[in-house]
Amino acid sequence: MALKITDECINCDVCEPVCPNEAISAGDDIYVINPNLCTECVGHFDVPQCVEICPVDCIPKDPNHPESHEELLAKYERLVGGA
Repeated sequence: MALKITDECINCDVCEPVCPNEAISAGDDIYVINPNLCTECVGHFDVPQCVEICPVDCIPKDPNHPESHEELLAKYERLVGGA
């Protein structure tokens, strides 16, 4: 399941640079996560780096984009050119 950033985001700028897939970008009011690029860091790290670094805990799983671990791994492989 891709992650999303809620309106509790304080625009602290710490999540964007830690995303290995460049899935996070500045939105109109808060940062946003592109679900087509988010793998929850599967393939890169054991835990999502944005969640680890976020000081306000505003990055939950996005129920609108359910994906299994296997689907996230397949997306990672597509993104890095492994499949």
